[in-house]
Amino acid sequence: MSKICKSAALGLWLTFCLATAATAHGVAAQDQGFLTQASGIHIGPFMYLGAKHMVTGYDHLLYLVGVIFFLGRLRDVVTFVSLFALGHSITLLFGVLSGLHVNTYLIDAIIGLSVCYKALENLGTHRLVNAKAAVFGFGLVHGLGLASKLQDLALSSDGLIINMLAFNLGVEIGQIMALILLYGGLAWLRQRPDFTRIATTGNVLLFGAGLVLFAMQAVGYFIT
Repeated sequence: MSKICKSAALGLWLTFCLATAATAHGVAAQDQGFLTQASGIHIGPFMYLGAKHMVTGYDHLLYLVGVIFFLGRLRDVVTFVSLFALGHSITLLFGVLSGLHVNTYLIDAIIGLSVCYKALENLGTHRLVNAKAAVFGFGLVHGLGLASKLQDLALSSDGLIINMLAFNLGVEIGQIMALILLYGGLAWLRQRPDFTRIATTGNVLLFGAGLVLFAMQAVGYFIT
């Protein structure tokens, strides 16, 4: 078995293990209890939950790793991540406040494919659209997925706008925290003489992880 095949198999196994503990855009049981009962304005708790969602949301993190994998300049990282954050914020806020709801299995399957697409783009095999447009578009998808999950919790309309703005701010804070670690780790890897091999293996793993996410959600859609 080639190194690439071994890497793909490892990616599939790791993502399966991760996915058995949580689903994409999942909300912990104790957090669901608070969200369903919260009435009125709760800025601090909603900011905390937003940040927690981003830091523990492996689907977001996998995609962001792919986005910044080859971005050595901080200015480029800020540009691409800002596009993702803008798209994510638009559909998160619009989806919850307008009541726009999509099937969560379908949207999460697309999120899995977004990880696959970015990995293939990094490997130099596919680029269907402009990289910035793709990041913004997938940001819209990721935000809509979270919005649909939040709508399933039947949030109170009392203070909903302020709470969602706080939640979204928390998401962006969590994203910054995660990116600091990811950017530092990737910057260190770029200094290694075998970075080319690491990059290939890493993106094959990324593709395998996205494929597992897609498959799980596709199966969930057809059996429910």
